[in-house]
Amino acid sequence: QVQLVESGGGLVQAGGSLRLSCAASGKIFSINAMNWYRQAPGNKRELVAGISRGGTTNYADSVKGRFAISRDDGKNTVYLQMNSLKSEDTAVYYCNAGLKINIMAPFRDYWGPGTQVTVSS
Repeated sequence: QVQLVESGGGLVQAGGSLRLSCAASGKIFSINAMNWYRQAPGNKRELVAGISRGGTTNYADSVKGRFAISRDDGKNTVYLQMNSLKSEDTAVYYCNAGLKINIMAPFRDYWGPGTQVTVSS
């Protein structure tokens, strides 16, 4: 079984920083793109940042210049460094990865359970 588990969420004041981590474990052959999504109450889940296997990154306009995504393939882990946090960044943050469990299997999407980030103004 494959599991993705996020950590690093919490309560922070506006202007502060948090670093989220997401570790993938289990039977993993290869990981393709890794992404961070978020969902605030009453809103749709939105893509915050993504990083390809080759290291190409992309960001939502709302977080450009404040957030940075990175990955450590040796640890099957993706990170999200969040700086200059705003109240509108408050949401549950979800980790997503496209991975295959063996050489013959197709790439499939896996999700973590989410971690709460609350920014107080």
